[in-house]
Amino acid sequence: MTEWFAHLSTWLEAHPQWLGLVLFLAACLECLALAGLLVPGTVLLFALGVLAGSGALSLGETLLLAYAGGLLGDVISYAIGRRFHQGIRRLPLLRDHPEWLSGAERYFQRYGVVSLLVGRYIGPLRPMLPLVAGMLDMPFVRFLLISLLAAGWAVAYLLPGWATGAAMRLPLPEGFWREAGLVAAGIALMLLAVIHSSLREQRWATLLAAGSSAALLLALLLGIPHLDALDHGLNALVQEQRNPHLDSLALLITGLGDFDTQLAAGALLTLLLLLARRLHAALFVASCMLCTALATSGLKQLFARARPEVLQHPLESFSLPSGHSSAAFAFFLALGVLAGRGAPARTRLTWMLLASLPALCIAASRVYLGVHWPTDILAGALLAGSLCAASLAWLQRRAPMAPLGARVWWLILPATLALLGAISAWALPQAILQYRY
Repeated sequence: MTEWFAHLSTWLEAHPQWLGLVLFLAACLECLALAGLLVPGTVLLFALGVLAGSGALSLGETLLLAYAGGLLGDVISYAIGRRFHQGIRRLPLLRDHPEWLSGAERYFQRYGVVSLLVGRYIGPLRPMLPLVAGMLDMPFVRFLLISLLAAGWAVAYLLPGWATGAAMRLPLPEGFWREAGLVAAGIALMLLAVIHSSLREQRWATLLAAGSSAALLLALLLGIPHLDALDHGLNALVQEQRNPHLDSLALLITGLGDFDTQLAAGALLTLLLLLARRLHAALFVASCMLCTALATSGLKQLFARARPEVLQHPLESFSLPSGHSSAAFAFFLALGVLAGRGAPARTRLTWMLLASLPALCIAASRVYLGVHWPTDILAGALLAGSLCAASLAWLQRRAPMAPLGARVWWLILPATLALLGAISAWALPQAILQYRY
């Protein structure tokens, strides 16, 4: 497999015009029933992302091709399941490995629609769940609507590879890779420790998450003066991708992280939880949002860091940490924690990953728009993560927080999403004027 991988990379370097097609097919195979279990799709997509980022494809082209390929793989898998139903069990591979299908079937029957969203980030389940959805006669329109959302997993897999390829291509400041390696190693060690303790269901896993996030945040804040090469290098990489279409999207996304938007969303969520008589959950959300907002304001005044000089009229407020990043991570991580209550550790971690994606998009939009340094948004994420974990540990010191239940989710999700969408759309014209070059 390694030799085949090397030959493919060498051939694509010599024939870059085929890279887009290969990337599309790789994303399709990764979501295709059975094939996705046999092809090392995660490694392959990262490698293709590196080649694309080296100059062969723009970021938008890379993500669009992967999204379309993954969506096609989903639809084909669904169609196979809908066509053959229980006869699928007689296929040679599934006859020899019945646990592949039975595991996905149990997961789908337990979590339903949610499994198609969360399961995208669990490798063995990704190519099997669309097959199971078709086999169990899930309505096609509902499946397609969910797949249009779930196919965004490609961003999480391809973006790091594309960024690595682009960083290798650009003339970056001296010391960039050393600083990037130190920061990446710190984040990786923290995540590995938290994931390991969570999977082993250790009682102190939440405290470990709070402590390790706080320790990494402290190290980052103290090391900011020594991370100039990382900040300037990543800023150059991001600003190279500016174009009017992405500008409009970034402005729409960044509006979701505005203080007023997050305040309204947090207040609405807390109120709805109180109305549903979920006192501990309401207290958890309120403490996450309030403590994060107060800590962000205090650190901004303490460090008084100037913003990047990208805009014609730079914002006058301080830069470190990013308020948009900290508020977004506090809100969405709180939702992820609530979604995972009562579930196994693997599912809880998947919910946390899924909840982090919109927060990550909001944080990245701040760097794209040139109003924050990359270390600003990382500091905001670590601050929110440490305070959310600390709040959860405090509230669960006597007993675990109870799951919300389906009725509560049907109450809070539509109302919260509608509020976020309405405020973001209303604030978009003002944001266009504020962040213009």
